Amino acid sequence: MIWLTWRQFRGSAAMMAALLVILATVLALTGPGLASDYSAGIAACTQDNTCDRFYDRFFGGHEASFMALTLVVLLLPALAGLFWGAPLITRELEAGTHLMVWNQSITRGRWLAVKLGLMGLTAVAVAGLCGLMVTWWSDPLDKSAAENLALMAPLVFGARGIAPMGYAAFTFVLGVTVGMLVRRTLPAMALTLAVFVAIQLAMPLLVRPHLMPPVASTFELGRTNVDGIGINRDRGGYVEIHLKSAVPGHAGAWLLSANLVDPSGRTLGSEGAAQVSTTSGPCAPSAGAGDGCMVEINRLGYRQQATYQPLERFWPFQWIETGIYSLLTLGLSWFCFWWIRRRLS
Repeated sequence: MIWLTWRQFRGSAAMMAALLVILATVLALTGPGLASDYSAGIAACTQDNTCDRFYDRFFGGHEASFMALTLVVLLLPALAGLFWGAPLITRELEAGTHLMVWNQSITRGRWLAVKLGLMGLTAVAVAGLCGLMVTWWSDPLDKSAAENLALMAPLVFGARGIAPMGYAAFTFVLGVTVGMLVRRTLPAMALTLAVFVAIQLAMPLLVRPHLMPPVASTFELGRTNVDGIGINRDRGGYVEIHLKSAVPGHAGAWLLSANLVDPSGRTLGSEGAAQVSTTSGPCAPSAGAGDGCMVEINRLGYRQQATYQPLERFWPFQWIETGIYSLLTLGLSWFCFWWIRRRLS
């Protein structure tokens, strides 16, 4: 069975190995230079306190490569489910070869175990290697990215660390399961993709924020968490405060919610109006509504109320989420063995 499975699978495995070698070569050649440029830029900007501008410039120069590699890692598990998992059973059923294979000395359970083991482990290995290589290469960019593309951000988190391994294992077995139930290759591939996308959207929106209790705190307003302030004359001359998706003192944190609160603790939303005098004082138009206005707003008691997951939880979240997908994979695998023995003919 191992020899037969390898004969059927070696073409796809060889092509995937070749692509992985090409990717590894490109990353190995460009990664050290990227890290060197980042270290030199940090050493220079810390002397004149211009690191914010350096981060923007450095990340902007490599944003296309950053996004492309992130998408590659995110798509790999889906490809494993579509092109390796879904056709695994349907190909035999459509060709009628299952009637011969499953009536030989090899049992259905053993046939499925070898197929799942060899092809599933290959999918996990490919996704794991690709994810870890991209994590290594992207480390300088992850440190300089804006909060919406930081390590804990939903789009980036799934393309880093060991999470792609869990995604690949689950999607591969999901494809096998759907193929068993649907019994046709193209519908099985379409349904596998739809279920995978739905689960990948549900995880960061509904599950991941609650893997560990989020941190809730209030912070003074400043350049880190305020995108801008201005005077809205249509609302009585109130000072409007626009908050950023950032948490002061917690760079890279995943911000779940942020609201402006007034001195009494009442929530004003992410874009709130502070009742500050705009006819005179630091927030008057003649004063420019700059740092002095921000100091006045803080003095009056306006604060940012934030709920977030700190960057320090990146690896705990990686292990927890990978464990969840591993349990789902085991559950689907058990169902496949039960179905192929009792229901599939």
